[in-house]
Amino acid sequence: MGIEPHATPEDCLRALAAGQASALETLARMEVEALARSGLDEETYLLVRLAALAATDTAPVSYRAHLGAARLSTAEILAALVAITPVVGSARVLSAASKLTLAGLLPADSGQITPSG
Repeated sequence: MGIEPHATPEDCLRALAAGQASALETLARMEVEALARSGLDEETYLLVRLAALAATDTAPVSYRAHLGAARLSTAEILAALVAITPVVGSARVLSAASKLTLAGLLPADSGQITPSG
């Protein structure tokens, strides 16, 4: 049971939950097609996706799924989060930073949080 053109939503969810290759391959094709259809270069595309993930306050696994193989530097990630803070709010950006760390996409902080001045 993969994702077929006339499959019910229930069938699609069952296939995804079961980790069936055809369902996952369909999602992978959608990802590739989205990049091509966007007309953006890969780095810009990934930064836009990062902003969307942060704006929707998604789970760490979503960051991993969408950005896991990305070649974004920590500085680029920080720049994107700084850019979206006035729009999505500091709570969402702080949540995103925490979830990126939980997803293993940012190094864990070994120090303490200190006030900036």
